[in-house]
Amino acid sequence: MIANLKFIALLIKLKLSHMMVFRLSFFGAFFSDAALFVMQLAAFQAIYGQVDAIGGWSRGQMLIFIGTFSMINGLSMLICFFGIVNIPDKIRGGDLDLYLTKPVNPLLRLTFENINLGSAPLLFLSGGIVAHGAAVEGAAVTMPLILAYSALTLLMALLYYDIDLIMRTLPFFFIGTNAINRMTDALVILNFRVPGVIYKGVFKVLFWFVLPYGVMATVPTQALTGALTPLGLLYALGIVALFTAFALRFWRFGLSRYKSASS
Repeated sequence: MIANLKFIALLIKLKLSHMMVFRLSFFGAFFSDAALFVMQLAAFQAIYGQVDAIGGWSRGQMLIFIGTFSMINGLSMLICFFGIVNIPDKIRGGDLDLYLTKPVNPLLRLTFENINLGSAPLLFLSGGIVAHGAAVEGAAVTMPLILAYSALTLLMALLYYDIDLIMRTLPFFFIGTNAINRMTDALVILNFRVPGVIYKGVFKVLFWFVLPYGVMATVPTQALTGALTPLGLLYALGIVALFTAFALRFWRFGLSRYKSASS
């Protein structure tokens, strides 16, 4: 564990050195994500100008939801997205060989080698929207509640990573996965706009179990507003544990089938 932490610290140091060479691109991810974030807020402001609730959720709950999903996305962009997004190209081009021959866990390096600190400001912006939503909702926010919300948000960020890793591992088995990646991106955008409480029937099965994007921002929002039931909490913890275990096993299974493409 200590050796892995030292390695992650070294990757961060190297990434910072590289980013300082291209300083103008430092906040590129922040500005692009912030623009999407602001447009999302504007859309819901317009909607709530005409209605009082969506799926039983008030304006305050929806603000918390938007801020939470943006925070989860920001954590992904900050820590791991730009590392694992290139896994398919490394598999197809044979560049993965370089990771397998190094004396370090290849998934650990792929996950943390492209940390993007330019996404960090998005976390503060998201936190501000969550705080504003809690004030609008009139939620009695206490320190234990903040800690519970923070822990659930981190767990949902892990779930986000798990699904991303599973999708980026598919090129071990299929040549063309661009359509799958585009579909995944579209589903993320959809669930950024629609809280999980709205889904019913087959859509609830799809977005709460098969691809549980509907769980991610919904559960922390419910926790902060006092709407999360013990059963809902157990389900959220179980789905994170299930997908984390599956993602790691699926990655190892993919590696076992990998044949160098560099030759």
